Amino acid sequence: MLAQTHSFLPPFRLPRSLWSGLWRTIVALLAVVTLVTGCATSETLNVAPQAAAPDKFAAIVVDASNGRTLYQAYATAPRYPASLTKMMTLYLTFEAMQQGRVAKTTFIPLSENARSQPPSKLGFKRGEQIELDAAIRALATKSANDVAVAVGEYLGGSEEGFARQMTAKARQLGMTSTVFRNASGLPDAQQRTTARDMAVLGMALRKHFPQHYYYFSATDFNFRGKRIRGHNDLLGRVNGVDGIKTGYIRASGFNIVTSVQADGRKLVIVVMGGDTARKRNAQVEEMIVRYMPQAAGGSLASQMFTPAPAATALAAPLPAPAAPGMPMPVDTSATIQQGDAPVPMGEIQ
Repeated sequence: MLAQTHSFLPPFRLPRSLWSGLWRTIVALLAVVTLVTGCATSETLNVAPQAAAPDKFAAIVVDASNGRTLYQAYATAPRYPASLTKMMTLYLTFEAMQQGRVAKTTFIPLSENARSQPPSKLGFKRGEQIELDAAIRALATKSANDVAVAVGEYLGGSEEGFARQMTAKARQLGMTSTVFRNASGLPDAQQRTTARDMAVLGMALRKHFPQHYYYFSATDFNFRGKRIRGHNDLLGRVNGVDGIKTGYIRASGFNIVTSVQADGRKLVIVVMGGDTARKRNAQVEEMIVRYMPQAAGGSLASQMFTPAPAATALAAPLPAPAAPGMPMPVDTSATIQQGDAPVPMGEIQ
């Protein structure tokens, strides 16, 4: 029987200096693991990114008696006008009527290009025409794209030429950041405006063509024996609202320019980029309630415009600090070419 042998070795011990170095290494590795894990779980921890300006929403409230800005949010940021474009199409139409180039009884032909436009439209057969009075109603109420193109082609020779006239007129009116590429507002990446410019246009339409402003107050019109309803649900429902135009394309969201008159006070309100028409209208109604008491009476004035500090949300808009008024144009019906200097501002009577 073999005897068992046992080997007794002395216990192994690391030198104290080695233990110290090893411990420091372990601590460093744990720190790296913690850092990497934290970066990988930032979404789980709901780390919010820095808030950025919205790409569609913009708004402005202007006291139409003196041009004073009562509220603004991203009012000079570029936005797609959508069918607010037709406000300028109508401005140039009213100007052509004033100059005697057309009359309400003038018949406008519908080209193949006009007839091919997507809705909203009236729909025409080949060779058909529309009387200018009906065309104006179709633009202001139905926002008919086929009619917009037909009017642009008739007045400008081509829609492209008419769009150049629209942009030139925008500069003349003091709309400094607007470029038009078509007469309808259908999608075009280069067609841009601002809430501030749309307020200028809305005020200019009333000031320069008060005899035609009733077109913007209509909720419907009759065409070929049919009643055509409009898109502006504020008309006839909200006290004091008397115009003027709505617009929508997917890139813009739901837009509106609204004119309000009540108790001797007047506002022009622009809201762009609404998620839905209902939400957009609710924002306008909120602004009417909040800012109508701050509006003054009197005549329109053309003081220089200075934007108020931008607000990041409309849920609880705060009054803007007192600011010089919105610049308004002098009345001029002369056609100008693109690149001409803007007409100097004058007092609005």
